Order: sequence, then C-alpha cells, then structure tokens
Amino acid sequence: MKCPACANMDTKVIDSRVVEDGLGIRRRRSCEYCQQRFTTYEKVAVTDLIVIKRDGAKQMYDRDKLKRALVVAFGKNNFSLERIDEIISKLENKRSGSGKQIESKTIGEDVLDMLRDEDDIAYVRFASVFMEFETKKDFKEFLR
Repeated sequence: MKCPACANMDTKVIDSRVVEDGLGIRRRRSCEYCQQRFTTYEKVAVTDLIVIKRDGAKQMYDRDKLKRALVVAFGKNNFSLERIDEIISKLENKRSGSGKQIESKTIGEDVLDMLRDEDDIAYVRFASVFMEFETKKDFKEFLR
C-alpha cells in the first residue's frame, strides 16, 4: 500500500480489525520510510451488478449514486458517513449472491426497509423520491 504522505510503497500493518458487522476490515498502517500512520479499509466490491431501471434501461450498479441518495435523505440530521457506508454494505451483501441483475425498485424497497428502523425522517424523505410523491395527499397516505 502506497503511503499517502511520501508515496513510498513499503508500509506495514500495525493493527487489523473487523468492521461493519464483519463486512470489512480496517487496517492501521505505518510507512517504513517516513513513519506516517494511516488507515485503510478492505471490503468485497460489487462490480458486476446490472441495475434495471423503471423504464427498462440497464446500467452498472453505482455505490456512489446510492450513497448520494442516502446523504440527501438524512439531510442535516446528525448522521455519519460511516453509518451510511455500513447501510450500503449490508444492502450489497444481501444482494451479492442473488444474480447479476437487480431492479432499481428492489434496491429502493431494500433501502426503505433499512431506513424504517434507522431514522424516521430519512425514511420519509427517501420514500418521497423513490415513490414519486407529488402532493400532500401522497405523503399522508404513505404515513398511514
């Protein structure tokens, strides 16, 4: 692993810990040249998943797109990006063995299921976009 301070390739692992409920590994490293310490994370990547959109179009799964949607859903609530990454990792692991294609609707429903127990406001905000609310009536019906 290249040192972010001096770009030296000779680094050593000082400590490793399991994170995200066993879905990743956090490693503390030290550069053998400049002694700079830094942290790296290792997790399984979802790289070959194809998302089928509502209109039938297909596109590659984009973790960052989902992360942006969750950041917007949580808004100004006091919520960490690390927790959002954990939520996404759980969703990805849930789907890792289910094939090469997934409907965007299924992803949205899975996110809603996760948010229901996580944060009420984020749950409603995500639902309003995912379910395409257009009026106050849509919100009221959803909240019932």
